[in-house]
Amino acid sequence: MFDRALKILFVASEAVPFAKVGGLADVVGSLPKALAVGPDERHNDVRLLLPHYKNIDETEYLMDFPVPLDQRLETCVLRQGKLEAHWRGEHRSLPVYFVSNYHYFWRDGIYAFPDDAERFAFFCWAALELLPRLNWQPDIIHCHDWQTAPLPLLLRTHYRAHPFYRDIATVFTIHNLQYQGNFPWETISLFRLGDEYYHPEALEFYGQFSFMKAGLLYADMISTVSRTYAREIQTPAYGERLDGVLRRRARDLYGIVNGINYHEFNPKIDPRLHRNYGLDNLEDKRENKYALQREMGLPVKEVPLLGIVSRLVAQKGLDLVAEVAGELMHLEVQLVVLGTGDEYYHRLFQELQRRYPQKVGLYLGFNPVLAQRIYAGADIFLMPSRFEPCGLGQLIAMRYGAIPVVRATGGLADTVQEFDPATLSGNGFVFREYHAREFYRAIARALKLYRDHPDSWQRLVRNAMSCDFSWARSAAEYLQLYLEALSRRLAEVRIA
Repeated sequence: MFDRALKILFVASEAVPFAKVGGLADVVGSLPKALAVGPDERHNDVRLLLPHYKNIDETEYLMDFPVPLDQRLETCVLRQGKLEAHWRGEHRSLPVYFVSNYHYFWRDGIYAFPDDAERFAFFCWAALELLPRLNWQPDIIHCHDWQTAPLPLLLRTHYRAHPFYRDIATVFTIHNLQYQGNFPWETISLFRLGDEYYHPEALEFYGQFSFMKAGLLYADMISTVSRTYAREIQTPAYGERLDGVLRRRARDLYGIVNGINYHEFNPKIDPRLHRNYGLDNLEDKRENKYALQREMGLPVKEVPLLGIVSRLVAQKGLDLVAEVAGELMHLEVQLVVLGTGDEYYHRLFQELQRRYPQKVGLYLGFNPVLAQRIYAGADIFLMPSRFEPCGLGQLIAMRYGAIPVVRATGGLADTVQEFDPATLSGNGFVFREYHAREFYRAIARALKLYRDHPDSWQRLVRNAMSCDFSWARSAAEYLQLYLEALSRRLAEVRIA
């Protein structure tokens, strides 16, 4: 039935290289490239739709049209750009459409405005209104995170009766369930729906209207960014009060681990490194450590170098780092930290650096070049997260031969396996209980192997660098998810 290329529209609030706040942008900027040259070599027609923020340029005008919102009409100016895709030796330019409205998007910043509900409601309406005007009918609309979650709701309530929209299937991806887009109940009027939806089995969510819940209830299929996280969010501990909804839709919920761009993250050719290296000249990785020590003002010497590249927030398990730091600093190690976030953690690491200036290097802020140098220079990479839907840091670290020490949660559990000195299998070190003592023991295992068994350590580094976490593998899984969504959508149409 689907022995043909698919037409796929990605709808998201951010994507590299146009706008980025977090990992969502990396996914939406990379996965379409892998799907455009399909895992089965079919060239899928993949396009992106984003808001037209103030900082985005190099677009051209396509058209403008009215968009319904509440009881009025707003104007959408549709602009177009392109996403350059270099994939498997091919070059393609993917169309990127931008929903432009001066009132909603011509601002400094992307999120955290008082009218975010209205801004992204407008974006969802515009996404559906523009399709027939483009004369392009996607098979799949792939929505990402709460900002686009009401789109499947609109499709099912206002558009299904129209033949143009009848066969379009939707996939909704949860990148982090903690961010839900919960607003006062009156927000539902933006979608021209009434109080008949005000009950727990529908859209009401603890007295509010939840964008996230709309996507969970009305999308044909739901995905999240790792298999373990898909299981975790169906429990009260990780479900953010939506675990009941997710259990109801368990049959439609899939976990697919994110990938990374193996062209961008490649220590053999990465121009940001002090010295390139790979499996055939692994000894050159050490030169990156020495250069990193100099850059961070640390003594240049052969000691285990631990790295952290992270948002400095509670989710990342930084309280565990604080609890073990004193004990670690009494060992022959160095620690390099890059990140920005909560002021509490800024002060914590500043104090640690003040007390141990010969052992702690710190950069508070966003610095992608330094991040790559930490991945390349670190021996051990720390990610003791409370929860981690997928995590990209451990994937990049392994690509560069920095061995991850992680808590077994979400995507960390799916991608990092404990190294077994007997069989020489595994790619990192893992602890399960969220406790400082367990975290310290995992670090101690890594340090012991590094110091006492250099041959085994080299095997571990090679194991990590040989793992395949490219987008090609993830794209194949997404393609199967799209086909399943289409099958269910067409079955529902036949029944109707």
